[in-house]
Amino acid sequence: MILTFVDGNVSDLTTTAPIRKKHGFGATFYITSGWIDRRGWLTWEQVKELDKLGFEIGSHSISHTNLLHISATQVKAQIEGVDKACKAHGIPKPTTFAYPGEYHDRRIVKALSEAGYVAARCGVTPECPFHDRGGPGLAYNPRVEDPFLISDAHVRSNLSPSDEEFQEAAGKAKNGSVCVLIYYDGPDIHSHCSTSIELFTKDMQYLKEDRCTVTALRILAKHVDFSKRPKGIYAPLVAPGRHREYPRMQYLGR
Repeated sequence: MILTFVDGNVSDLTTTAPIRKKHGFGATFYITSGWIDRRGWLTWEQVKELDKLGFEIGSHSISHTNLLHISATQVKAQIEGVDKACKAHGIPKPTTFAYPGEYHDRRIVKALSEAGYVAARCGVTPECPFHDRGGPGLAYNPRVEDPFLISDAHVRSNLSPSDEEFQEAAGKAKNGSVCVLIYYDGPDIHSHCSTSIELFTKDMQYLKEDRCTVTALRILAKHVDFSKRPKGIYAPLVAPGRHREYPRMQYLGR
């Protein structure tokens, strides 16, 4: 089980981190570096504290822009800017990435690889529809899928509170497949992408009682050879039977 959070809300440290540490769970925090030190977001000292607690600090770009709509030079700047900011604040260079808005293409994957990244989390699309409320996706199959297109099994928030959906997602972590969970922060400064502390506490207790190994994305590299990548990185995503819908297929040809 891979536990991930995005953007860098202050609740990452103040409310959810103690619960994860209590259960011995790891996690990855994908920060949007241009939002750090703003009201409601983490400070750089707090990001550094999360790192010292043993959590992974990943990259979510500088400004959370749609990377499909900017030039290759600008994509590179969005990636390298986070790396430079982390270095300036004594935080290890990120090695995994979360695509803002779940938008990605071959050009962005290439830029990440050239910048020294080893993996990237792409969300639930294009295999499943993405809704602000969250909801289910697919497990990541490292045997056939590219590590720069790691799919997410569930996006969890107050607007996607179904225990049945959550437990079904957790059950996908079997037979070599990996369940990646996205949590909207608890609570977030934006009500539409927030997770109550009660819901998060209940979820973590379920994973603990189910004896799940819950860790950060970077730890997956100890068990999966990320250097083995398919020649056609998008081929597994368009395989027959893979898709439920085709909401964002336009970028696959880029």
